[in-house]
Amino acid sequence: METTRIKLTIAYDGTHYDGWQWQPEARGVQQLVEEALAKLIPPGPYRLHSSSRTDAGVHAIGMVAHVDLPLAKARMTPRKLRIAVNAYLPEDIRILESTRAKPDFHARFHATGKQYRYTVWNHPAMNPLLRGRAWHVPVKLNFRAMKHAAKLFVGKHDFRSLATNRGQELKDAVRTLMRCDVTRSGPQMNFVIEGDGFLYKMCRSIVGTLVQVGKGRFSETDIRKILAAENRCAAGMTAPAEGLVLWKVFYKKAPNSKLQHPEKLRTAKAK
Repeated sequence: METTRIKLTIAYDGTHYDGWQWQPEARGVQQLVEEALAKLIPPGPYRLHSSSRTDAGVHAIGMVAHVDLPLAKARMTPRKLRIAVNAYLPEDIRILESTRAKPDFHARFHATGKQYRYTVWNHPAMNPLLRGRAWHVPVKLNFRAMKHAAKLFVGKHDFRSLATNRGQELKDAVRTLMRCDVTRSGPQMNFVIEGDGFLYKMCRSIVGTLVQVGKGRFSETDIRKILAAENRCAAGMTAPAEGLVLWKVFYKKAPNSKLQHPEKLRTAKAK
């Protein structure tokens, strides 16, 4: 059966889900989208390939995935697909964009970077309108120290100290951050972290460490020591999941407008 590769941009409130990934004994966002596609264009199943795997409780506004669908059989355009799939999804999951992709496009392998955003509400009383969307930190934080410390995470580093161990040895922990900013508007602090890739709970560990800089547990200069230690115990706590949002996934067209696997691009540059 002839299929068309479709690129989907998906948003969801992760509060009631066990993360993005399909799991046999849990409720993942991926599973619900795949089930919606199967109901829309039977018989299915249709496998989604995503750019990321968000953890339980983490939200997304820019999750990207691709899927191969027999759109001609269903007599459906990518635009109509978005409207139709949303009708089968719960209100806390939505397809924001649905476009035709090149046959060799891959949501994960062709991603060149990702941007996450995190929100902290720094006030003695929690803002009820941000409940489930921000981490409530009631004690006063040194914003200036946090802002300066955040810049020390930018660049190419071994982020082993900021990654949660999944029970196996982490062989490659080197990642490059292009951006790590902290801004403030009244009691609300916004963190923007952008990089070429992220380790398990890395963003939340960075935010947790910066908050502890704000509390005075760490100094700005301790960030270099934390990175050099290559030990998770050297860094600060892991921030709660509810403040984190996968904001955007970046893609770049390869030479001659032909998409290539990043490994092939690196080999070509080396030559």
